[in-house]
Amino acid sequence: MSIDKNKMSGLETQFFRSSSMIGQLNLGSEFKLNSEEQNSSDIGFGDKVLNITKNRMINRDGSFNVKRKGYSFIRSRSLYHYAISCSWPKFIFLVVIINLLTNCLFALVYFSLGQDSFNGMISQDPISGLLESFFFSVQTLATIGYGHVNPKSLYANLVVTAESITGLFMYAVASGLVFARSSRPSAKIIFSNNALISPYKERTGFMFRIVNERQNQILNLEARLLVSLYERDGHMKRRRFYELNLERRQVLFFPLHWTIVHPIDEDSPLYGKSEDELFNTDAEFLVLLSGLDDGFAQTVTAYNSYKLNELVWGAKFSDILEEQADGLISIDLNRIHEYSPAVLPSMKIEAKVNQ
Repeated sequence: MSIDKNKMSGLETQFFRSSSMIGQLNLGSEFKLNSEEQNSSDIGFGDKVLNITKNRMINRDGSFNVKRKGYSFIRSRSLYHYAISCSWPKFIFLVVIINLLTNCLFALVYFSLGQDSFNGMISQDPISGLLESFFFSVQTLATIGYGHVNPKSLYANLVVTAESITGLFMYAVASGLVFARSSRPSAKIIFSNNALISPYKERTGFMFRIVNERQNQILNLEARLLVSLYERDGHMKRRRFYELNLERRQVLFFPLHWTIVHPIDEDSPLYGKSEDELFNTDAEFLVLLSGLDDGFAQTVTAYNSYKLNELVWGAKFSDILEEQADGLISIDLNRIHEYSPAVLPSMKIEAKVNQ
């Protein structure tokens, strides 16, 4: 069966035209979606919550300022997640407490069985008996087995068997948690204590500074900066979010510090606002960082926020770069928070510089 080449060419032309129209429709839908997302006044907290609370939404340690009620402590708390995400001192304290409580429980069982159930128990008073039972429990749970005390009766041997199985599972879980914590990537980013309104290219800019506290390499580090403002909407005030344009949204490498700058120009929601006007909006600046940890080959994130009492008008960050004798560049992490007064250019932003 043969097909006319002219007809085939016409079909191909019609197909490509249809594909082009579909592509234009898809691009139009995507642009509309991005536009709606840009103008959205909710980033996940809900409009009702945002219009009620006056507290900051993200704490300086990166946690969300939200409390959960209604569930019991056990139902609302995942022990595994807490053991993975808590600090190392808290994790070690939790392991020690569980170990001591387990040994105390079995020590009470051994003590209730009496000295006749064991060989080698020589205590003469209850306190010494409890201590002897406790240390025997420690030796059994950790499978040390010095041999001074050993079970003699059937019930004592059954309890020793139960404790040895308990110890097997306990140390297996503890070892797994240590491995999971050690292999879990996390970013240790130092944020400057204050954000600044500083001179920037004959204008002004909102800026803060970050540095990697660890020696690991973070690649393709991307920053997003949002500001929440209470603005009047008719007869009521509503909290709205604006994503701020940045001088540079991404850096490929992060070996030194990075001063993240939002230029305050005609397109900025901060443009034309004085310090008092910004204070009346109860502004909060939300920072979201994400990058690739080179050692783990996984994405790491960091969050922070700045309130107006942490915003300094008319200042600039101090230089923390130093050139060594061998030509290498070093940074002084202790000076990341330092800044000095600076004169802002005469623009629509009316800075109040407190000398």
